[in-house]
Amino acid sequence: MKTIDVVLGMQWGDEGKGKIVDALTPRYDVVARFQGGPNAGHSIHFGDRSFVLHTVPSGIFRKGTQNIIGNGVVIDPLILMEEIHAIEQMGVDVRSSLRIAKRAHLILPTHRLLDAAQERGKGANKVGTTGKGIGPAYTDKVARIGLRVGDLLLPDFHERYQTLRDQHLRLLGMDRIDDQAWLEAADELRRFTIIDNEVEMNRLIETDHTVLAEGAQGSLLDVDFGTYPFVTSSSTLCAGACIGLGVAPSRIGRVYGIFKAYCTRVGAGPFPTELNDETGEKLRQIGHEFGATTGRPRRTGWLDLVALRYAVRMNGTTSLIMMKSDVLNDLPVIRVCVGYRMGNKQVDYFPFEAAGEPIEPVYKDFEGWQTDISQCRTYDSLPSQLKDYIAFIERETGVPVDIVSVGPDRDATIYRQEHD
Repeated sequence: MKTIDVVLGMQWGDEGKGKIVDALTPRYDVVARFQGGPNAGHSIHFGDRSFVLHTVPSGIFRKGTQNIIGNGVVIDPLILMEEIHAIEQMGVDVRSSLRIAKRAHLILPTHRLLDAAQERGKGANKVGTTGKGIGPAYTDKVARIGLRVGDLLLPDFHERYQTLRDQHLRLLGMDRIDDQAWLEAADELRRFTIIDNEVEMNRLIETDHTVLAEGAQGSLLDVDFGTYPFVTSSSTLCAGACIGLGVAPSRIGRVYGIFKAYCTRVGAGPFPTELNDETGEKLRQIGHEFGATTGRPRRTGWLDLVALRYAVRMNGTTSLIMMKSDVLNDLPVIRVCVGYRMGNKQVDYFPFEAAGEPIEPVYKDFEGWQTDISQCRTYDSLPSQLKDYIAFIERETGVPVDIVSVGPDRDATIYRQEHD
């Protein structure tokens, strides 16, 4: 059976998926985004250059790689075209390598206004969205009134757009908005290669092309299995790749799960291992933990193995990839959450009540390596304390840690050949 591989975040997003997809891309002919929207911020660093991708797949900087924005993604034409123009200024021929699904839904200017209004209405219970209109766009999709990329090709697109826009404006109590820039971007988007991606994806698989499906956000933000209601509006799990690209579950091959050596979270919601102290601030500063999309400071905390095991199980993860190990270089003691205390009981699984009840983490302590690992390029060159840390994670999750990142650049990546 010919399959595709999937790369996912195992935590609350911001795990470093952009770097890993960029590093893995030489093995693949195609990279395809399958969910989310411009709330994603996939950072890529190479040499003295860096770039944050929001909608475009992370294989765009690898010459010869085909990039597909799948039907599960929601697209703001204005943001996408700004992103494409910025990539083109770096000398990349985006138009020849990017394909966009006809069935991907469009984010209208009024979706962003609805997003802001809904957040304001929640008061102290704000989710902490990026304000990009993602939630309202997915709402319209489920309500069967949304507009899709393929609609751009229809002769009555402007009438369809005006109908939905005006419906939104009535909800907002507004008469008009300045949407000229959006309409111009939508017109430019129409000139890209727009495809029936479910047909194209299966054709690529059947003709022996290697495909990597790229997820956005993180598993703990999944609309069904994340820390609801503090979640995103799409399916961030591996199963979402099937719906978001139009492939059968039997087509899924290897599942790469990316996690940080510690935890971070942006926005509201439960975070059992959060550190509101000097150590938490140290992780934030050393790890440059500020949202790639929003710029907001990320909340930081110790690695949560309860949540990681949950994500591994839900995704069928076959390979783990540990990011930002170097951020822990100077810490004398490193803690790992191995269980939760909730009231008078202790659990070792991720409970439904996690979003509502106070959770006290149960920790296991490890000796820190207290040495700079940023120049290490082989697994054998890593300090024994870090190897012990990795071995414990492997035992607890039942999945090998195949890749260890020791810095932001492409070459600061250790591949463990014994697991290949």
